[in-house]
Amino acid sequence: MKRPILRFPLLAALAFSIAPGLPAQNEGETTPKSVPAWQMTFENLSPEDRTRYNEALMRGTTLFNQKRIFEAINSVNDAMNIFDSDPAAMNLKGACYVEFRHFERARELFQEALALSPDSTSILFNLAEMDFVTGQWQECHDRMSALIPLLSPKEIAMRHLVEFKLMLSMIKLGKIDEATEFGNKYDFEHDTPYYYYANAALEYEQGN
Repeated sequence: MKRPILRFPLLAALAFSIAPGLPAQNEGETTPKSVPAWQMTFENLSPEDRTRYNEALMRGTTLFNQKRIFEAINSVNDAMNIFDSDPAAMNLKGACYVEFRHFERARELFQEALALSPDSTSILFNLAEMDFVTGQWQECHDRMSALIPLLSPKEIAMRHLVEFKLMLSMIKLGKIDEATEFGNKYDFEHDTPYYYYANAALEYEQGN
């Protein structure tokens, strides 16, 4: 019988845009991408409501990072009572439900957020993480694989985390040779814990 895989800390909602902002531009672009409908709706709020919204969402993010999850979700709800169509708020609320281990509700919120911000690597990761924590290994494998080419060169920590979760899904799917090759992408000379975590997972799977 195979041993259960090592459990590493659940990491969700790696990045939040605290307040709605204009879509990001890629290098070389001279004009911004079109403004999404939810962004235009937000801009039509009164200045007072936009300020109250941003303050509530920022407070919720700070509380989440402090692991004060009940207070965080209350602050997110305060923000969403003002404006309920910001994918950043949905992503943060979903992350709170992850901490409560209410994975299905978290997944629903991440899917709603993705519909509004389909290029968000943070939201895409969170959906893949839902597959991971619920044991949907093929779905996790496919989502993590699709996410890697979408990451910018600056998202080094995110890339290593995605690659590690992808390697773990390979192990759970019985693709040990593929996982071993993937686990050797980096060595101890690289400035990343990937090498140590990957080797620990492979050794653990082999019963060592």
